[in-house]
Amino acid sequence: MIFEHVVFAFGEVFHWKNLGLMFLGTTAGLIAGSIPGFTIAMAVVLTLPFTFGMTSVEGLSTMIGVFVGGLSGGLMSGMLTGIPGTPSSIATTFDGFPMARNGRPGLALGLGVWSSFFGGIFSAVLLVTLAPSLAKIGLEFGPWDYFALVLFALTITASLSGETLIKGIIAGLLGLFVASIGEDDVNGVARFTFDIETLESGFDFLPVLIGLFAFSQLLSDVQDRDKAREPLMTGVEAKGIRVEHLAAIKMIAVRWVNVVRSSAIGVFTGVLPAAGGSISNILAYDQAKKASKKPEEYGTGIPDGIIAPESANNATAGGALITMMALGIPGDVITAVMLGALLIHNVQPSPTFISQNPDLAYAIFIAFFLAHFIMIIMQTFCLRAFLLVVRIPMYMLAAVILAYCAIGVFALNNVMEDIWALFVFGLIGYGMKLLGFPLAPMILGVVLGSVAELNLSRAISLSGTTEQFLLDMVMRPWALFFLVVAAFSILFPWYQKARETAVWTLGYIPGLMVCLAVPMFMMEGWPRTLIAVALVLGAVYLLVQSARRGWSVNPDGAA
Repeated sequence: MIFEHVVFAFGEVFHWKNLGLMFLGTTAGLIAGSIPGFTIAMAVVLTLPFTFGMTSVEGLSTMIGVFVGGLSGGLMSGMLTGIPGTPSSIATTFDGFPMARNGRPGLALGLGVWSSFFGGIFSAVLLVTLAPSLAKIGLEFGPWDYFALVLFALTITASLSGETLIKGIIAGLLGLFVASIGEDDVNGVARFTFDIETLESGFDFLPVLIGLFAFSQLLSDVQDRDKAREPLMTGVEAKGIRVEHLAAIKMIAVRWVNVVRSSAIGVFTGVLPAAGGSISNILAYDQAKKASKKPEEYGTGIPDGIIAPESANNATAGGALITMMALGIPGDVITAVMLGALLIHNVQPSPTFISQNPDLAYAIFIAFFLAHFIMIIMQTFCLRAFLLVVRIPMYMLAAVILAYCAIGVFALNNVMEDIWALFVFGLIGYGMKLLGFPLAPMILGVVLGSVAELNLSRAISLSGTTEQFLLDMVMRPWALFFLVVAAFSILFPWYQKARETAVWTLGYIPGLMVCLAVPMFMMEGWPRTLIAVALVLGAVYLLVQSARRGWSVNPDGAA
């Protein structure tokens, strides 16, 4: 039965029309990724309207091509100019740019391209193997568990805002508020409509998304008149640059531990809601430097400094797709857009998504694999063309992109209200950027708000009373598991800031392990009991080690 679905999915993905769209999408992603300030999320958002007239497989395949191409495109400008095309390639510039300046741009590009490829394939293998298993676990979830999972997603969204924790929380709450405008899905009660007929149906997902990400970004890019008239990059000369494929593959093969470690970091980061490639590439670079015997060489143009971030950022894509396909929870803003695309095609991602839509699920798996091969081909043969695009002045690109935004949004429902929604949320996004508010928590608040509300209503209805609902939340293993992780994720920014100075941080990880062991003991099956025992033993080991060091938070012994 599975074989039939795989064969059907192969036929769909390798259809000449779908292949053409994937080449087009990957090319668009590479161009978007190479333009500084043009994020991958923005590129995928702009692609979404063009998928309305496509089949589900064609639309998802095209967006996966943009996703994979965008993750790799950022390395070109980062290495050749020192300006990362996307936040996912920031760490790549640390060693990629020095290597290019030292006369090895072809090798630097080769290392980046093939590291992206291997990282992506690593995550694709995990996507195929882990997503169905995770979906089976998801079938154990009731509305209480789903509500707790969404709470966890929202808390980690805020906690990953770093120095802007409070602003991240405010942005997330603002997203929840936007999601609550309109009629309640369960009871049909109108909220925050102010008797305005347009607001009764709430805001469509697409105008909000395009307004917040694309329109606000365009406003930021053209706010300086002189800068908007200048080419995006100058002094880039691709003539004569040839990607050194063979030398790069040999170097990567020797450093396979770095590739596996960085790819694992990328997948793990991708699975976490809202933590995308912009975080994973920095984490992987940091871990590679810490594991190196010569950390002082990092930043001078060494291969490991390119391999780590590029393996991680492409592996993040697979991790984000795992949670979207298995649980219906987007791993980042880009998969949130893909989730919106599936909804437009009347497909609801959930734990039953893979079993109920096997043809589409396997098509996504295959398309994700294929996109990495297309990325290699396009990077090899179209390098010069990509770099010519970044010589176009920003005001020209902005005008064309804005026109596409408006057409795409209008095509959704053929109503002017969607254009106004795009305009209003574009201004809101622009204002939030000026004030230093992160946009990702707001987007995920909009996406997850309806999921949280629906499951909260169902859970309270099934529990009967509020008191019983609260009791069910702590008595159900998975709900308790996510509540524990949510509580510790809220404390994480303080832990991260104080872990080298405050003694209490020594108990953070052991405390998390013991608290997670409680719901694991409550679950059925001996493997989960074994995991719980391992967590408790691990916590005891860490505490004993801390006691032996005299509860010192640094090797010198000063607490």
